[in-house]
Amino acid sequence: MADNVLQTEALTLHYGGSQILHGIDLAAARGEVTCVMGTNGVGKTSLLKAISGTHVRSSGRYLLDGEEIGKASAHALAQKGVAYVPQGREIFPFMTVQENLETGFACLPRPERKVPEEVFDLFPILKDFLHRRGGDLSGGQQQQLAIARALVTKPKLLLLDEPTEGIQPNIIQQIGRVISQLRDAGEMAIVLVEQYFDFAFDLGDRFLVMERGTTRISARTGEIKRQELLEAVSV
Repeated sequence: MADNVLQTEALTLHYGGSQILHGIDLAAARGEVTCVMGTNGVGKTSLLKAISGTHVRSSGRYLLDGEEIGKASAHALAQKGVAYVPQGREIFPFMTVQENLETGFACLPRPERKVPEEVFDLFPILKDFLHRRGGDLSGGQQQQLAIARALVTKPKLLLLDEPTEGIQPNIIQQIGRVISQLRDAGEMAIVLVEQYFDFAFDLGDRFLVMERGTTRISARTGEIKRQELLEAVSV
């Protein structure tokens, strides 16, 4: 049986009077990448917001490492090991790279508040740019910084929302390698929301295809053919 870090059952979410998510079951295992796919507006980002606590879910079970999670805040979930890299990166443009990385300290006990050297092994350019302002970095470098900041929190669950969006091809390749390395290290579960089909398909161990806030397809690699998945994502 897979070592599930995350499990949701019948998860729902509303924005005001509008229901956005309708009973989503999702599992993400340590040492695996779970890809959430679908066209724009089907609820992929809303799902990550519910998992990260940035928007409180309406109902449904949420288990993190087997622990039942109530309506926890984003900060409380970050302390429990949930790291969220939102679409658009949301780094602090007027703070240096070093200062951006150190914002990840907020959810760590004081003795653990240091940037692991492994972060710079994954993203060497950041070590060269520690004193450069975040807003002066290219889009690809900002994406690397956003992922690195999440890794500073030492997550057990890493949520990535469209990490290839607006990024140059060489940085996309590097981010793909980093996700592979993090998966293969076997210390965290990764949930990846991604529109770039080939990127997601190459990395994914499990696939959840969404349609209008519901699950259209849920399958592991090998249980679904590439073309079938591509057609489902394109609808």
